[in-house]
Amino acid sequence: MTTEERTLRIRVADTEQALDEVQSAVEALERGEEVESRHTLTFENEADLARLVSETNLELLRAISEHEPKSIRQAAKLVNRDYRDVHRNLSELETLNVIEFEQEGQGKKPVMRYDGIEIDIDMPGTGKRGNAPA
Repeated sequence: MTTEERTLRIRVADTEQALDEVQSAVEALERGEEVESRHTLTFENEADLARLVSETNLELLRAISEHEPKSIRQAAKLVNRDYRDVHRNLSELETLNVIEFEQEGQGKKPVMRYDGIEIDIDMPGTGKRGNAPA
């Protein structure tokens, strides 16, 4: 990633809608049009979104961002949680590309991939979108 501000946009949309948007962007690129570069994570339902932005995950992400722990164990100590639970949460966050791990000696250092998170939720029937920073 570059040093420019990196914000992860998280949204809830059905798979077909998300694929249509990707296809439209690809077609625009093929026509030589400029397309806004975004880092977007799309969930199909609110339950998956809620799991990502749970209080424990947000606490963990803030601790990593603020304290830059050198290992998963150190991250677990920062949030006063069991190592196994934090390891499981961090592994899921890595799978979603919210964090990445850097090898640090014998351990893995959790590193934030983004400077911020925005949540974008369509409100059907209103023609408006909600946008709330996490």
